[in-house]
Amino acid sequence: MLTTALHTLRTRRLAFTGSFIALALGAALLTVMGLALASSLDAPKRAPERFAAAPVVVRGQDTLRVQTPSGERTKELARPRPVPDALTARFKDLGPVVEDRSFPVHVRGDRGPGDLVGHPWSTAAFAPYRIDAGRAPRASDEVVVTGGWAAPGDRVRTDRGTLRVVGTVPGLGFEDAVFFTDERATAVAPVSVQLAVDAEVSAVREAVRDAVRDSVPGSAGVRVLAGDDRRYADADPDRDREALTALNALFGTAGGVSAFVSVFVVASTFAFAVAQRRREFGLLRTAGATPGQLRRTVLAEALAVGVLASATGCLLGAYAAPHLAAQVVEEGLAPAWFTIGEHTWPYHMAFWTGLAVALSGATAAAWRAGRTGPVEALREASVDTGTMTRGRWVCGAGLLLTALVTLVLALSGDPGDLLHRKTYVTRPMLLIAAVALLAPAVVRPSVRLLTWLPARLPGATGLLARENTAAGVRRTSAVAAPVLVTVALAGSLLGAVATLDEAKAAEVRERTAAAFVVTAPSGTGFDAATVDRLRAVPGAEVSPTSSTAVYALEDGVALIRSDARAVADPEALTATTRLPLAAGRVSDLDDRSIVVNEEWAEHTVGRSVRIWLGDGTRKTLRIAAVMHTGTGDNGVYVTAANAVGAPVDRVDVALADGADPAAVAAGLRGAVTPVGGRVASGDEWAAAASPGARGTTRAGLFLVLGIALLYTGISVVNTMLTATSDRVRDLTVLRLTGATDRQVLRLLAVESLTVTAVGALLGLLVAGLNLAGMAAALHLLAVPAAPVLPWTAVTTTAATCAALTTAASLTSATLLLRRRRAVARE
Repeated sequence: MLTTALHTLRTRRLAFTGSFIALALGAALLTVMGLALASSLDAPKRAPERFAAAPVVVRGQDTLRVQTPSGERTKELARPRPVPDALTARFKDLGPVVEDRSFPVHVRGDRGPGDLVGHPWSTAAFAPYRIDAGRAPRASDEVVVTGGWAAPGDRVRTDRGTLRVVGTVPGLGFEDAVFFTDERATAVAPVSVQLAVDAEVSAVREAVRDAVRDSVPGSAGVRVLAGDDRRYADADPDRDREALTALNALFGTAGGVSAFVSVFVVASTFAFAVAQRRREFGLLRTAGATPGQLRRTVLAEALAVGVLASATGCLLGAYAAPHLAAQVVEEGLAPAWFTIGEHTWPYHMAFWTGLAVALSGATAAAWRAGRTGPVEALREASVDTGTMTRGRWVCGAGLLLTALVTLVLALSGDPGDLLHRKTYVTRPMLLIAAVALLAPAVVRPSVRLLTWLPARLPGATGLLARENTAAGVRRTSAVAAPVLVTVALAGSLLGAVATLDEAKAAEVRERTAAAFVVTAPSGTGFDAATVDRLRAVPGAEVSPTSSTAVYALEDGVALIRSDARAVADPEALTATTRLPLAAGRVSDLDDRSIVVNEEWAEHTVGRSVRIWLGDGTRKTLRIAAVMHTGTGDNGVYVTAANAVGAPVDRVDVALADGADPAAVAAGLRGAVTPVGGRVASGDEWAAAASPGARGTTRAGLFLVLGIALLYTGISVVNTMLTATSDRVRDLTVLRLTGATDRQVLRLLAVESLTVTAVGALLGLLVAGLNLAGMAAALHLLAVPAAPVLPWTAVTTTAATCAALTTAASLTSATLLLRRRRAVARE
């Protein structure tokens, strides 16, 4: 059987080239994904940055720790607590103490980096920064900057006023800093949550233990950071871990989709190859070959292709992985240090997975080959029969039923699950598999529907295209399957992201009733004086709110964080914000109550919930109102008394009766200009606040769709070349009946477009079902949004498939017609 398989591969090498390339690319992608995952597991431990030269850093409580029956649960606090003054006094007895402060600085105009951060000059020595030009700041308007974007003597307009650059320090790569005098930094950021102590680590730890024993308030959660632990005093110390998590998800999704699509490509390729070799198998059966021998022959062919393709894919992956790593670093999807290390297990994974994909894709074809009877050698009719076997009906109907049942269960249980990325990426695959298995049953009706008008036009092209396409069900299904996969993925994935983005935007628009929204610079807030100036604007009814968080323990084991808004005046909030309430009233919110959403385990009005505030304070509050879950952005509302220390970062403004909007806007701008606030209309703010797909999400989706389109091109070209080359007799008959070469090529072009249209139609059906499920989930979650089908992407994908199909068909037919003329001349 192995000898027969090898001879078959040699004589039918064109038919197996597409499968070889698809498998090789699939194995290459799996190799790249495995190497990336393995390299991310070996990520270097981040060293301290801002405090690399600090002896000891003491940080106030920044972690909430809750004991549960299943162990301790922790969450990062939204507002870390400052180091207690009593404890700071003890540190000063041990050595010099320097309080650290950080706050954003925005340069007006296009000058300067966009993410400047301010610090007191006394902390510069801990990085360490060394002045290379100028001097240290001495006055409140003097600063030292990193990098070369400004020079001593320059004046820079910022949201902190006009600053005079008196010195520069070389940048260290981890931040763009602006150093103020300690007094000015204290005025800008009064609260300090960490400090550097020039003393022995043991002495500092002993001071903290003594404070805990003496019951000094706030000392129990204080952290003493030394050695590599000083990195936890840096801004966002876990940013590398978060970036690697996103990178792993990107490669994991791409690898999963590539494996899924490659199974379709290989399965359809082998199935069509077996269908084209009915007479060959019939002759072998006539010569005495058993069904088992035929099956082993097909599997041996798949084994040979799989081994060669998987090995080639591993080599391609080893070459491509470093280039892809460099690209994701350049795009900002991975940390700058990310490179591909030396690992062996990704090659084993890719090789054996590719081989398994080849064998699994050939299994169905091998079974069909074994059922070929000797009479097939005498068969003349080219009309496909028996394309829908009992097993295909059972598998297709089972997958379709499973997809529908899981959708119904999700809608009746947790509709929000349908909005998660993992769900809307994997769910379409189940429907794609079901529709692809059932495709032969709908090919003929679909073809007759699509060619109803062309078949009635003058000439025989439309009629012949309809009959040829409907008669060759296997050929049509083999070409339509990859088109179906690509169109369905493009419509489902891009449509899901667009639908979710539109739903979130609709929620923001629906909640915003303010005429104007005043926002503080990112990472900062308005002081009391600024809020008072806003209140004093004639015709403005203001509702100041602060950003915070609350924590709740669900089922006694899960510590859940919920983003929250702290409201200064609940009555004013009702005039500027339309909360999507399911029960209760916002006006009932007070210092002893909370507004939650239906996602909470306890969401009954009047019941009490135990929570922890953003600074870790434990409280029991009564539920005043309950909001619909929505897309997950309907957070929690508390009063300002339950968010002590959280600065006002947003002020919603309603217009008093008879107030002039232009005059109110001018007054608001005048009130916040000194501190760099921004005034926008309610519609402008809603548009700017509407979330969009993140860069990693877009990159992952386009990578997935690129893989699917690549496989589609390989499969379509391979299948059309094979199918057209086996239609020599059909083309000869057409030429004998008087058809010209141009007419034959026109017929094949129309057939190719018809087949592509069938695949695109089935793909749109799958995408429509997926988006309908998401729309039903949004309706149950009370989100005012409709599903969005990305027509541009779907049309582009279908047009690309049509171009590939037509080009492959016409190329093969042209070569056949030329060969026929050459033979005729001989």
